[in-house]
Amino acid sequence: MNESRNGSERRAEKKLGVWTCTALVVGNMIGSGVFLLPASLAPFGGLSLVGWAVTAAGSLMLALVFARLAERIPNAGGPYAYTRAGFGEFAGFWIAWGYWIALWTGNAAIASAFASYLTVFFPSLRDRPLVCGLAAVAAVWTMTWINCRGIRSAGTVQLLTTIAKLVPLVAVATVGLLWIDGRNFVPLNPSGQSTFQAVSQVATLTLWSFLGLESATVPAGEVEHPRRTIPLATVLGTGIASVVYILSTAAVIGAVPRETLANSTAPFADAASAMWGGWAYYAVGVGAMVSCLGALNGWTLLQGRIPMAAARDGMFPARFGKLSARGVPAFAIVSSSVLMTAVLMLHYSGTQRLTQVFQTIILLATFCNLLAYAFCALCPFVLPGEVDRAESSRRRRVHAVLAGLSFCYAGWTVYGAGAETVFQGFLLLLAGLPVFAWLKRERGKKISGA
Repeated sequence: MNESRNGSERRAEKKLGVWTCTALVVGNMIGSGVFLLPASLAPFGGLSLVGWAVTAAGSLMLALVFARLAERIPNAGGPYAYTRAGFGEFAGFWIAWGYWIALWTGNAAIASAFASYLTVFFPSLRDRPLVCGLAAVAAVWTMTWINCRGIRSAGTVQLLTTIAKLVPLVAVATVGLLWIDGRNFVPLNPSGQSTFQAVSQVATLTLWSFLGLESATVPAGEVEHPRRTIPLATVLGTGIASVVYILSTAAVIGAVPRETLANSTAPFADAASAMWGGWAYYAVGVGAMVSCLGALNGWTLLQGRIPMAAARDGMFPARFGKLSARGVPAFAIVSSSVLMTAVLMLHYSGTQRLTQVFQTIILLATFCNLLAYAFCALCPFVLPGEVDRAESSRRRRVHAVLAGLSFCYAGWTVYGAGAETVFQGFLLLLAGLPVFAWLKRERGKKISGA
């Protein structure tokens, strides 16, 4: 088994450096969320900026926790690898299962956002959800094909799309601030909820845009100098995204009246049109579509690596751990894309508005991610402590405080997801128990020689 695994490692050459890993983090975080979320956040008015700030602070704490874990355990699998090392096999399996679900459901949301921004160029699609669904499915399988070609192809696409997507966002986040109308922020909380409830819900919605801060930890086996590269890329990528998010959302909310924003299927494009005219509407529309494709590419890369890492430890069916001739977990990638396609067609077969489809899927994906974040936040307390002996007691205390606060933050955002989302997410997680029982039984048979 070890020889086979080592052979697989040699075929999967390490080709991801600091900038590519940072692009993976930024590209996965800055995807569909920031381009569509202003419409979902419109009912919360100016209070949504408070939610963004809280989420940015919590996400930076999580980024520091993941950076610390990457230094101690530079293994492929990210959240799965850390949880298994800290809490054992079952916890590791549950996190791998939940995180894998979050990956393909989240990818479905990104693909739906891509389809939503097609309405910039084809307005009639607003009333043709099935056609939008087919466009989303086409985007999914294009990125699946690119990732099956190899890590180099996926990394190149990620770097180029990340650069391209930052151009319209930075323009709105800087020059666009000049078009802010203060009246669009009044009243501060028009949602009808208490401030605490409103900020909690906004924090959960905006956390979707920060999912992916751990992206550089997942393909650790294909990263150059992982102990240095992964922590640097994680913190740098999260910081860049935080600044872009808050400034660009403030500009959009300030430039477009709340009622118009709430009904928009392309809020950034609408804001650009209000600022600079019709040409900007189409330019930002293109930027948003490129952004969605870039994020879809990056997450497709991850959706194969998590089950691959788990399969190599016997925590997923063995087929998921096999590499193709190009050194990629093609079976895991394709299987995930099949499930993603099913989610898309299920949601687009109904009569929900495009933004409602997006919001439903992102809440479910966010909940599944939060379980992984909560476990990883506690990992520093239960992992072996040999590495810590060379550190000062003050630094250890700082890491402990960050880990504790990160766990509290993850728990709070679960509350903000709402009872229905938690219930649906729990059912998906519960569906993994029979899989774990079957895997454990099969391993027992191999050990006993039955």
